[in-house]
Amino acid sequence: MKKNTIHLLVAAASSLLCAAPSISAKTFTESMQQGSVIKVNFRTRYEDVTEDVLNAQGNKSGEKEANAWTTRSRLSYQSGAWNGFGFTAEMDNVSEMTNEVDYRTAGNDPLNTNKAIIADPIGTEVNQGFISYTTFNNQIKYGRQRLILDNARFIGNVGWRQNEQTYDGVSLTNKAIRYTNFTYAYIKNVNRVFGEANAGLGDLNMNSHVLNASYTGFDAGKLIGYAYLLDVENPIAQFGLTSDTFGARWQGTVGETFTYNLEYAAQQDAGAKQAFDADYLLAEGTYTVSRYSIGLGYEVLGSDNGAYGFATPLATLHAFNGWADKFLATPKDGLEDKYVNLGVTFAGAQALVSYHKYDADFGSADYGDEIDLSISKKVGAVVWTAKYAQYAMGDAATKITDTDKFWIMADWNF
Repeated sequence: MKKNTIHLLVAAASSLLCAAPSISAKTFTESMQQGSVIKVNFRTRYEDVTEDVLNAQGNKSGEKEANAWTTRSRLSYQSGAWNGFGFTAEMDNVSEMTNEVDYRTAGNDPLNTNKAIIADPIGTEVNQGFISYTTFNNQIKYGRQRLILDNARFIGNVGWRQNEQTYDGVSLTNKAIRYTNFTYAYIKNVNRVFGEANAGLGDLNMNSHVLNASYTGFDAGKLIGYAYLLDVENPIAQFGLTSDTFGARWQGTVGETFTYNLEYAAQQDAGAKQAFDADYLLAEGTYTVSRYSIGLGYEVLGSDNGAYGFATPLATLHAFNGWADKFLATPKDGLEDKYVNLGVTFAGAQALVSYHKYDADFGSADYGDEIDLSISKKVGAVVWTAKYAQYAMGDAATKITDTDKFWIMADWNF
């Protein structure tokens, strides 16, 4: 755990004890033990990646391959409550099940440079460690914590990767107004999926403010407004610059069979060296009948005249723009993603087929297309999942190469 997080936890614990000297240690200990919960989770996954390599002329000159058989072991502890206070701790260990790491964990990984990237670094980390204070309408968390807002398009935990993304800072959730949920978070550091040992990518030092408010008092849906004011102290070029993003989202329903989402956001520089502004647009709908569902969507991450693409550096990126993860960083020409999803439930299993067509928002570049397949089924205490993604490049000039990925995963809790 980072030193600043340890200092936060120690300071909060000291304040807690000093604030109530009349409460005996025995009463405190008994209160914390009563209602405490310990959870154990194991997630074993095999991932195989094959991607083309292009020469200077944009023609295929070879392939990069990688495979990873990893297991994430997670131990979680949540204390009971004492005068509204509680404590949560969570440790993760990611281990390679073979004798050799046969993949790169990030773009700057000096090992296995001829291998494709699988962003599951080996190691042990404190995933969460925070003190909380809860009342009827409020909850405050102080320390390292998981943050997921709305559909995780802007603020997420990247839960698909073995090493989860968590945040160092303080968060407040307030429900004092009927039908309204308000969330504020101050983020000092982001513990990214690449791991602390990966210099330059593992941690994102910040001085950022996150605000999100939702209202559910409408019969037809839920209205959300947000402001994400990101001040990145060590900006990583491919993940966007320091920026301010303001937006609104509507999650609507029509009867019991049709749901839809409409969203718009505007992003601009916030003291960065380069001035920019870009827009975000989403329109999607899903029709469900019996065991079947069909969804259509159109998402645009806009461009500032080809100089800057709308960035979502804290998102759960794997959940958007295809599972092949070819657009983790928005191209400077922006991205238009037109997609269709077909789902079916049978014999207790959930299957999904998705098709994506990608184009530039600025100019006429063809970014290619992608087919994604998945099936998931719970057998006893284990959830089994198999996924496949096939991305086919468009214009050779984009240098976004053909890629195939396959996963099989078992996830079980104790």
